[in-house]
Amino acid sequence: MPTPERERMASELQAAMQRSTMFTVLLHHATATKAGMNVTDAQCVHALSLDGPQTPGRLAQLMGITTGGAITAVIDRLEKAGYVRRTRDPDDRRRVIVELVEESADRFDRYFEPIGRLFRERLDGYTDEQIALLLDWVRQYSEAVPKVIDEVRKRP
Repeated sequence: MPTPERERMASELQAAMQRSTMFTVLLHHATATKAGMNVTDAQCVHALSLDGPQTPGRLAQLMGITTGGAITAVIDRLEKAGYVRRTRDPDDRRRVIVELVEESADRFDRYFEPIGRLFRERLDGYTDEQIALLLDWVRQYSEAVPKVIDEVRKRP
């Protein structure tokens, strides 16, 4: 049974995570606006940066948008702006792969330099063991969140 102190800390941590998420969303709005794109387009750039080239269907699933016109419009905008290119899958020429144009992605990444600097500064106060614990927690949390997103999307 959780102690009252553990319950208090868990509630504080949850509130802190909610605040952090709020600021992350605001940061992504600010960076997308500076880059001249909307947040969905920017998140597609992030997904490609983190996970490498993907099919339009995979990007649509990740963004929670339709695989027809909506993802096509996103890719069209990103391609026109020079952020992505469409290539053919070498194993299946009928299949399209979307990949980042590195030079443009680097230009977009510059908007995140201040948060990267803040992140590194905050880590300076932690031991390697503490950082390893944080890394483990964030990895496990991030692995679980897509299921929560799916659950929320399915709700009436």
